[in-house]
Amino acid sequence: MNSEQEDPNERRSGSSAGTVEIRAARPADAEGIATIANLPGFRAGTLRLPFQSIEDTRQWLEKPNPDAINLVAVLDGRIIGNAGLRRHSGRQIHTGHLGMGVHDDFTGRGVGSALLGALVDAADNWLAIKRLELTVYVDNAPAIRLYEKFGFETEGRHKAFAFRNGEYVDAFAMARLRI
Repeated sequence: MNSEQEDPNERRSGSSAGTVEIRAARPADAEGIATIANLPGFRAGTLRLPFQSIEDTRQWLEKPNPDAINLVAVLDGRIIGNAGLRRHSGRQIHTGHLGMGVHDDFTGRGVGSALLGALVDAADNWLAIKRLELTVYVDNAPAIRLYEKFGFETEGRHKAFAFRNGEYVDAFAMARLRI
């Protein structure tokens, strides 16, 4: 591929953070992903535990999973977000579950929108996924607004969904149907 051709596995998106590259995660990204996963704001919005190691992250990235897509958002060579989509199997093969997070210093700048847009595009146009699901903490209003912008609707509330910062917190079950 010459320098004038775009890699079909990469996408560039303008945001208030600058030009963000969305691409497939690879084992070499382990340090960047582990770094943002250990940030307090990032961790508070996900189910990740504190002190995620680079080696654990690398091992996860090295395990091939044909039913999953893992992406990173990169700005000037720095990983500032990651997102993943995993297809269910059997009678739920039409369903995928997604999760994502953005570096604490880059929230509210369009990075989450770029990541989510790439996952929704893959689900709709490449994986024939009809139902996308996610869970989001009820106090994460910016994420809820983002998901609603992409057509997700709240389907229910999980009481005491997770233990975070010394207390149990609820989460919404959200889904986007394309039938």
